[in-house]
Amino acid sequence: MLVSYKNLNIYQQTEEPVLKVDDFHVDDGEFVYIIGRVGSGKSSLLKTIYCEVDAEDADEATVLSIDLKTIKRKQIPALRKQLGIIFQDFQLLADRTVYKNLRFVLRATGWGKSEVDKRINEVLSLVDMNDKALRMPHELSGGEQQRIAIARALLNSPKLIVADEPTGNLDPDTADGIMQILREISQKGTAVVMSTHNIPLLDKYPGIVYRCYEGKLEEVTGDYNKMRISEEE
Repeated sequence: MLVSYKNLNIYQQTEEPVLKVDDFHVDDGEFVYIIGRVGSGKSSLLKTIYCEVDAEDADEATVLSIDLKTIKRKQIPALRKQLGIIFQDFQLLADRTVYKNLRFVLRATGWGKSEVDKRINEVLSLVDMNDKALRMPHELSGGEQQRIAIARALLNSPKLIVADEPTGNLDPDTADGIMQILREISQKGTAVVMSTHNIPLLDKYPGIVYRCYEGKLEEVTGDYNKMRISEEE
């Protein structure tokens, strides 16, 4: 089990939890969607996985067999190294090329100089962006920047990818291309947990579906398409 939460209360500078999680789990190769309104707790849930939001108030809260209730601050970088994190706004370093963006991550996570070029070429090939290595982020389209963000997330061969609205700023065709890449990644054994407002994606790319609604997380895999989409916008 890559992620296992039981009776978790998530707080965001409030006395009352923003989200109550009775049972949430992710296993190898699973594709898990988190849906819900803006402000319903989707991002807060994802942030607990990489320890940007505390997950101390729980019966069980483990990520990659690490107990989040007792994790020490010095252990967090090692946990994050085993995760791939993708943001809606890409978060590429604007002052350096694609190659240097990726090299920065590899060097920061302990890769030797002799291994860096090979790994960068590998991940750029996975997202079909080898010809963009020397481009600056501002020279790329939104879809291309998100492909680079996915490549960055794959650098350390993560067991789990956390993607917060990765298609939110993209047109439908570009979003579809990003989803195809993420699905291929999950089919190779890397789990993906993705928040989204784009309900039609769930029909085209099926997965396990959880919904943040009225302060609680519930699994709705078999029922999400019966809900009013307006409830999720």
